[in-house]
Amino acid sequence: MHASPHTVGDVMTRAPVAVGRDAPFKDVVTLMDRWKVSALPVLDGEGRVVGVVSEADLLFRDELPGGVTAGELMNAPAVTVHADAGLAEAARVMARRGVRRLPVVDGVGVLKGIVSRADLLKVFLRADEELTEEVRREVVDRLFPLYADHIRVDVREGVVTLTGWIDGPDPVPVAERLTRAVAGVVDVHCRLCPVAVPDDRH
Repeated sequence: MHASPHTVGDVMTRAPVAVGRDAPFKDVVTLMDRWKVSALPVLDGEGRVVGVVSEADLLFRDELPGGVTAGELMNAPAVTVHADAGLAEAARVMARRGVRRLPVVDGVGVLKGIVSRADLLKVFLRADEELTEEVRREVVDRLFPLYADHIRVDVREGVVTLTGWIDGPDPVPVAERLTRAVAGVVDVHCRLCPVAVPDDRH
């Protein structure tokens, strides 16, 4: 059984590559090439993120005097996110700020990881069987404990279909909302019928 990755901390890359303010231009380029990344967090002496230097920043080095450093090239203050932030929140920050990766920091700004667009999309690679198990456990069994045996959960390519009998229409929107909240679910078709449960004794 796997826990659903709901937060940035669940999908981020830990112990990321970073540079100090005084890192020379050539060192920054070398690290980007070696680790195949397009940007690096820039840290102060306490490990706090003070900026980010990207490939785009490196292109403007000719506008600065010789011996340029990461601290001179970086964009500051850095756009960061906390490990307990939701995946959707991180995606919105990336889209709004036009960046492809975010440093993940703790409460005092110390670097804890890096989260990229690709990391946020990993949740949509979860197996259909895993999603089926979680929807049944976290939605059906909790919301309809008396009628769970009458509800079918089908998942194909991340699309969840709920079919079955329930005792009234009120829980239907809740069931759909909770199912959509399961990380990795692409879409939901809710076909729960608000009618009396058939009596299996006849």
